Amino acid sequence: MGKRREARERAVQFLFQHDMNPPENLDAELEQFWGSQRSAVIAEEKGNATWGEKPADPAPPTTDEASVRLFADPLIRGAIEHRDESDALIRKFSKNWDIPRIAAVDRNILRLAIYEMLHRDDIPPVVSINEAVDIAKRFSTQDSGKFINGILDSVKGELMRPARNVK
Repeated sequence: MGKRREARERAVQFLFQHDMNPPENLDAELEQFWGSQRSAVIAEEKGNATWGEKPADPAPPTTDEASVRLFADPLIRGAIEHRDESDALIRKFSKNWDIPRIAAVDRNILRLAIYEMLHRDDIPPVVSINEAVDIAKRFSTQDSGKFINGILDSVKGELMRPARNVK
């Protein structure tokens, strides 16, 4: 899996967690999240993956882990900062669906992709859509990919920039 895909998947995981239980301190919650991600990787490498188990002496993050976090952190912060804007677009383009009725995984995938499409000129919108659909297929239901693709395609139609190029 590519580092950007992994970063987006981690971002969706954090956004889901944030959506279900908003923290008082975002920075502290991000540190705890990345620490738990590192612990899970170490446990998996050792072959004794126990959820939430922390190693006695965790090794520093690898270059790959650091690059994942470097890409994911601004996505997480941006998606949270622009959540109301994203939710307004989701409401606009989802027919007969209130935000709370949309599966939590799906709405956070949408929030992330919409943030990328509107505010990350270094990412072509079609890449954001493809990544969102693939992540939905992996983490959500059978029909989530189609649902997410439909909403994001409508958002793409309103963009004032090329869908296949960076700005």
